[in-house]
Amino acid sequence: MPAQISFAVESPGGPRTVTVTYERRGSGAPLLLLHGIGHLWQAWEPVIDVLATERDVIAVDLPGFGTSPALPEPLAYDLSTVVPVLDAFCAALGVERPHVAGNSLGGLLALRLGREKLVRSVTALSPAGFWSEAERRYAFTTLRAMRGAALAMPVPLIERLSRSAAGRTVLTSSIYARPGRLSPEAAVAETLSLRAATGFHQTLAAGRTVTFSDDVPAVPVTIAWGSRDRLLLRRQGVRAKRAIPGARLVRLPGCGHVPMNDDPALVARVILDGSAG
Repeated sequence: MPAQISFAVESPGGPRTVTVTYERRGSGAPLLLLHGIGHLWQAWEPVIDVLATERDVIAVDLPGFGTSPALPEPLAYDLSTVVPVLDAFCAALGVERPHVAGNSLGGLLALRLGREKLVRSVTALSPAGFWSEAERRYAFTTLRAMRGAALAMPVPLIERLSRSAAGRTVLTSSIYARPGRLSPEAAVAETLSLRAATGFHQTLAAGRTVTFSDDVPAVPVTIAWGSRDRLLLRRQGVRAKRAIPGARLVRLPGCGHVPMNDDPALVARVILDGSAG
């Protein structure tokens, strides 16, 4: 069962208490899992049990997403705030320099944690931040449309759509290449999470000027991109490799923007290989 932990974070107005929901399973070297915007820790459910056979897996609901409360004022949803929040979260759990794997926004956060030398290794699945301005606008427009659609649909309609592969395609095809593989329960939970995400608009606003152009020389980095990613196009992986020349760039055939459900075995292997040592 998920747990919650509260801890203090410094802010311009003095210390603030942040509360985070997380799921922890397995044993071995610690591995922090970070989801994308509007998502929740359960996005990692298809791979957690495999990872937990070799790692102490900690899957977190980022602040303002899933069941983690919004950040208290005056804390912002920018990288310079959320990265220290994640470091403080790990410290509160007694975890020092975990491995980290992240998807989309979570991949960008993972890379920033790596650049700050706060983690042992980074695996970034379709990380944000390697876009052109036109690609960023396209991705943000798509995300806003997904959020708007989720808000507009009555819950009974969401539940009805989730019961068929065609309906799950309507709900989630922007981020999954194989939405029919998603369980009805997961499709409902993810759509409701997108509706309820208190940090959605602030995170998007903070991301308008974000690009990742610095190397991450201190830790091993794996960057993996789905061949059928329709949100952050796979050519962005080539830019990521140019920015981080020492990174291992891995193609995920047949996978969309959120690859964990499209090919759990492949994604689990990429993460375990990336976090070895």
